[in-house]
Amino acid sequence: MVEKAEFSSSLYHPKHWPMWFGVFLMRLTQLLPLSWQMKLGKGLGRLVMKFAGSRTHTARRNLTLCFPEMTPAQREELLLRNFEETGKAIFDTINAWWWSDEKVQQHMSITGQEHVQDTLNAGHGVILFAVHCLPLEMGARIFGQFQPGVGVYRPHNNPVMEYLQVQGRLRSNKGLVSKRDLRQMVRCLRNPDVIWYTADQDFGRSSAVFIPFYAMPDAATITGATTLAKLGKAKVLPFFVERTAGDEGYRIEVMPPLDNFPGENELDDAIRGNKIIETIIDKNRAQYMWLHRRFKTRPDPTDKSVYQ
Repeated sequence: MVEKAEFSSSLYHPKHWPMWFGVFLMRLTQLLPLSWQMKLGKGLGRLVMKFAGSRTHTARRNLTLCFPEMTPAQREELLLRNFEETGKAIFDTINAWWWSDEKVQQHMSITGQEHVQDTLNAGHGVILFAVHCLPLEMGARIFGQFQPGVGVYRPHNNPVMEYLQVQGRLRSNKGLVSKRDLRQMVRCLRNPDVIWYTADQDFGRSSAVFIPFYAMPDAATITGATTLAKLGKAKVLPFFVERTAGDEGYRIEVMPPLDNFPGENELDDAIRGNKIIETIIDKNRAQYMWLHRRFKTRPDPTDKSVYQ
């Protein structure tokens, strides 16, 4: 488990100087009022939508596949809002990594934290069943104000970003575990402790079942929540975070532990999990990460990509 951001003198190599300059600019923007940040982010999001052709195509295609009942105009409106929210998410991450605890507390609200404490007091680990909402980084920082946990993450390929990512996330977490380190996750849950877990992205064919996700009948979905809950003797608590109306702050909601989870088989658990994911996304569809190629893995490897 990673418990400290390790700095190396190699990070000062000239090849990293452009990255450090970008970090300097990002650190400056965290001094701006939140309302200014969000206006700037909205404009950046519109710019990305205009020039990031492949990403725009992916998000538009996801919305078409998930919400065929919407009119094209409604989907385009949601697409525009989603890119605006994506631009704002840049500042969510900046704030999560560099705001002081005092400033975070001035811009946050939490409900349901008693469910976490009651579960831990009962001797069970907590699996926070989250989705890739755009303000998720800030959600973790806020959660850590009352109950630091263990983050599950993918190490970054760029060493500077890896250092910053670990440093930023450890401001609200006890440690970070690679998403591939199942054994360490189980140890944390049996401690008992809190870990973050997401099952709303396409991680490939391995350990996946093909089940409905919104209107798509066959989305590749991992079944790790069942495995973790069984091996870690843990409870699963759905978790939601959003940027509030008017961009005045952030709100998180922790829901009660799921009854009868895990169930009799992992397929039924995964179907139930996707329904919960849909419910969480529906709380604020515009703030979900629609840019991910959620349906890239098809049941038949010879099938044509839905993104072509």
